[in-house]
Amino acid sequence: MRIGVLAGEASGDILGSRVLKELRAQCDELIVEGIGGPLMEAQGLTSMFPMDRLSVMGFVEPLKRLPELLHIRRAVFEHFRDNPPDIFLGIDSPDFNLRLERKLREQGIKTAHLVSPSVWAWRQGRVKKIKQSVDLMLCLFPFETQVYQDHQVPVRFVGHPLADELPNRVDALAARQALGLATDNKLLAMLPGSRSGEVSRLAPAFLAAARLLWQQNPQLRFVMPAANTAREVELKALLAQQPDLPVTLVCGHSRETMAAADAVLLASGTATLEAALTKRPMVVTYRMAAFSWWLVTRLVKISFAALPNVLAGRSVVPELLQNAAVPEAMAAAIEPLLADEAIANQLQAFDRIHAQLKQGYAAKSANALLQLHEGNRVDG
Repeated sequence: MRIGVLAGEASGDILGSRVLKELRAQCDELIVEGIGGPLMEAQGLTSMFPMDRLSVMGFVEPLKRLPELLHIRRAVFEHFRDNPPDIFLGIDSPDFNLRLERKLREQGIKTAHLVSPSVWAWRQGRVKKIKQSVDLMLCLFPFETQVYQDHQVPVRFVGHPLADELPNRVDALAARQALGLATDNKLLAMLPGSRSGEVSRLAPAFLAAARLLWQQNPQLRFVMPAANTAREVELKALLAQQPDLPVTLVCGHSRETMAAADAVLLASGTATLEAALTKRPMVVTYRMAAFSWWLVTRLVKISFAALPNVLAGRSVVPELLQNAAVPEAMAAAIEPLLADEAIANQLQAFDRIHAQLKQGYAAKSANALLQLHEGNRVDG
């Protein structure tokens, strides 16, 4: 089997490598071409371009890099047009991959896409273009499949690899010991996000909420992971203004930090899924620029922001968004969780979410691609 792949960022490299490993176990000979990172290269991929050349975010940076990005996409298209693979798999990066997939499909190449764009939340009209681009959509979450079924796009729910990876119960004591944290105090983990804008808007409010909680309970301790070295510098500067506040700053190790905590205060995003699968009660919050918030509230068509609430289909974890994301509200929402009150509802929902997402992601994805390769209908 000869497969073309394209992943544009580190998360896609992780997802793709697990699928390639499973395909390699099932195929006598697997040839992999395209673009990916070190994990996919370890599974036999020779990357045509460095993956980090595609790793751009925001609105301005892609425009600055547009000539290079267009050159890369054209080169990849021409390579696979002239050397057609059995299947082309685009992994996330929808703005880059879906147009490439459509052009390859027009050449008669079977195409699949892993990680659904958020069409279930906003701009559902994009499904029409997706239908022109892919022979198969692979979804990580069960609620994503309905919109594709409604538009007759072959789709398969494959589960989430985190649910396969994380145990049903995580040892908090072992996590604290690994991070060098005290084992005999209540501990709150605070995750203000991975981007500079998120940290600047949320971290001061998180620290103010922490001070309110500490004044009520002087035995309480706090831990805050920095997503990278740049965020570590920003957070160190903020903590230097409050040297008496008992906050331990660590670089990286966000999952271990959540595992070590009794409760978590965090920015809305994929970290909320990790917190849920780690079975840690949480309060989810977010702030963005005023115009962005105005735009989001008019475009997004779902009732919840936090993934645990979206997956549960109801309000399981408190959401404090935009003007509600103030220190007093954060402290008030966290306090009962630290007192082990009102956590049973969250933990029961997290157990159900874990069971729902634990599907054997790699095997399901590989089997779906093999069925597509063999010409069998793939759906469900």
